Formats: sequence, C-alpha cells, structure tokens
Amino acid sequence: MTAGTRRTAMPTWVLFTIGLVALVLSVGLAACVGANDVGLPEIARAVGSRLGLPVEPLSRLLDSLIWQLRVPRVLLAALVGAMLAVSGTVLQGLTGNALADPYLLGVSNGASVGAVAVTLFGLGAGALGLSGGALLGALLSFGLMMLLLRGGMRTVRIVLTGVVVGQLFAALTSLLIMASADAETTRAITYWLLGSMTSARWDSVVLCAIACAAGLVGCWTRSQALDAFSFGEDTAESLGISVRTTRITTLVLTALLTSVAVASVGAVGFVGLIVPHAARFIVGPRHRVLMPFAALTGAVFLVWADALARVALAPREVPVGVVTALIGVPLFLFILRKRGEL
Repeated sequence: MTAGTRRTAMPTWVLFTIGLVALVLSVGLAACVGANDVGLPEIARAVGSRLGLPVEPLSRLLDSLIWQLRVPRVLLAALVGAMLAVSGTVLQGLTGNALADPYLLGVSNGASVGAVAVTLFGLGAGALGLSGGALLGALLSFGLMMLLLRGGMRTVRIVLTGVVVGQLFAALTSLLIMASADAETTRAITYWLLGSMTSARWDSVVLCAIACAAGLVGCWTRSQALDAFSFGEDTAESLGISVRTTRITTLVLTALLTSVAVASVGAVGFVGLIVPHAARFIVGPRHRVLMPFAALTGAVFLVWADALARVALAPREVPVGVVTALIGVPLFLFILRKRGEL
C-alpha cells in the first residue's frame, strides 16, 4: 500500500454492498427532487408500469415528467459520474500524478470546440447534433495528442502534451464564440460548457451505459499493470508488462469515456479528480478493487450534485459543473490534508 493511503477495516464485499445500496437509494431519492417534487411511490409506479408490473398507472403528465425527464436525468448523472471517476482513477495510476483527471488529455476542450461549432454553424439538429459534434471534437483533440506523442510516451510528456492540446482547443473555442456568436448563443454555449444534465434523454443514457460498461471492463482488465506502474515504469517493465502498449490502450479507453461524458453533459470538473482520492482512502490503492468502487462513488456523488443543482436556486437551475467545483475544492483540500500532503 502506498504512503498516504488508508484502508478501512471493513471487508470489501461490505463496502461494495453499502455502495450499491447508496447508489440505488440516491437514484430513487434524487428522482423525486426538482421544481415539482414527486414522491417515491410515484417514482415506483412510473417505473413499475413501464416494466409491465401490475401497478396503478399515473396521469399522463406525471408519468411523462418522471419517465421522460427525471429518470433519464438521474441515470445519466450516475453513468457520467462513474465514467469520469474511472477515467481519473486510471490516469492517476498511469501517470503517477495525484492531480491527473479526465481532462488532462485535452479531451474536454476538444469536445467544447465540436459542440460550439455545431451550435454556431448549424451543423446538427438539437441535442443529438450537439453531442455528435462534441464527440467528434473530443476524438480530434485526442488524435492530435497521440500524434504529438509519437516521439515518446513518458509520463511528463503525456501531461505536458495534454495541457498544450487542451489550451489550443480552449483558444479555438474562444475564437469561435467571439467571431460568430450573438449574446443569446454565447449564454447558451457558456451554460453548456459549465456542465448541465438538462438535455438528458434515453438515447444519451443508452450511449453512456454502453461506453461505461465497455470502458470499465477494459480498464479493469489492466488493473495488474496499473498496480505495477505505482512502483515506476522500470519496475513495471521488469515484471513483463508492456509499458507502451498499456499506456496507449488505457489512454484510448479513458479518452473514449471522457469524450462520451463531455458530449452528453458538457464539461463537469472535479469528479475525476477528487473521487479517486476518496475511494483510494477507503479501499486502498489496488486497482482491481479501486476502479469499481470509484465508479460507485462517482455515480453517487454526481447524482446528488445534480440534485443540488436543480434546487439550490429554484426555479433557476445551476450548472452542475459549478456545484461540483464548489463541493470539490474543499473536499480535495480535506483529502490532501488527510493524506499528509497539505
């Protein structure tokens, strides 16, 4: 176990049981929260009727509110939280950098360029076009980073290249907005860039569910290699691990997870930074256990952050990225203090 980490005395299966129960309760309770509060019985009836269970159906308006708006929203928040947490966990293990997060690769800024271009030039229709543009921009930024990394895949080079690519695409985003956007469009784009679940729909939930499952399984199968990276690249190589191959495959997986998350809800910061530290403090540094636990923790965290975003200034809605930043900064300082690094 690495210095500064701590593992609770509870058995792992107990921790995962608590995490799963917390996630289920969080999804159910958060679906009740909003401008128009509904009760858990109504949530259960809406879900039960869709599953063909013998329950009394709700009115069409209430059923639509729950099934078309609330349920997809909380599920999308859970999936995005899990994806960002897993990406952050993998990147921190891969680079040995405690400050690494999913946006280290510049993917978020690339997604922003794609989304802004779609909005300004009418290249797609509605939320689907926005998500498609964001995904294309994210993959373009990641492709540029991989092109620049052809000369070497050392940790410092990855970090610096990601920062450079991110700044390039951030500048392109600002340039597009200043050159082409009016005041109303600028407000809409700024709101999206801060992260928002308002566009949550079932197609986004399905896409994120597929990406989350594939990414988590793909990263989880590399747990042993990521554990070896904590002892340094030379040690990992001496254990028979292909350092370059592991770097490339895990970077691709984390970039895909991050790009799908950003394309779906915009840039939500701090989830991939603070959740891995919190999960590591509870279950220890072994990635085989850490990754799925971080996914559960990230899902619960973002579900409640989004619920708070809906009610904090009701009837107005706060971008969820603002909420995660306000919660994340003090939590991150607390975690660093507990780890003896502050």
